[in-house]
Amino acid sequence: MKLTQCQAESSRPAAVEAVFKPGTPSTLEIETAVRTLIRAAGDDPEREGLLDTPARVTRAYREWFSGYAIDPAALLERTFCEAEAYQETVLLCDIPLVSTCEHHMAPIIGVAHVGYRPRERVVGISKLSRLVDAYARRLQLQERLTQQIGMTLWDVLAPRGVAVVIDATHGCMATRGVNQRGVTMRTECWHGDFQDDRDLRREFLASIRDARTGGR
Repeated sequence: MKLTQCQAESSRPAAVEAVFKPGTPSTLEIETAVRTLIRAAGDDPEREGLLDTPARVTRAYREWFSGYAIDPAALLERTFCEAEAYQETVLLCDIPLVSTCEHHMAPIIGVAHVGYRPRERVVGISKLSRLVDAYARRLQLQERLTQQIGMTLWDVLAPRGVAVVIDATHGCMATRGVNQRGVTMRTECWHGDFQDDRDLRREFLASIRDARTGGR
């Protein structure tokens, strides 16, 4: 099996302006809530160093959760006919990923490895990175994030196989509770050829290792 391997070029796809649904709290309401949290932390939101914090947090949240305004399937609509004859695995390794745990709203930081075996439709590799980002910029569980990426590729591209592997660290584990740092969680999603063929899965995982070590 021949694999096409590419590393993600950017940790952050182009920014998308979030379009919030009716009923979303106003900027004033969000900033008021941030001031309440500052007081809950034991500090004074009116002190000089914190005066602009509510506005900064509001802008940050709109960026961190901009994935809600994106239709992930629409990212995969454009395909390339000149690559339609390609039948081997397309693999994009080490796509930087930043998400937010829905249990404690702590950061999830890691990388995604996304591959598929085309049937007819081939997309630009940047679309795989954008797909990861669209789902990551939401309140998430790593398990669900992995499944959403894989299922969208499977449903939209109708390929012969899909593989998604995510390795990530969780702020909720590193900074509270057990306070264990440096622990990485891996989740996997397999469809089609990858689900049916154990050797193909092994080769996919080996290709991820090779991409990281240079084949050593």
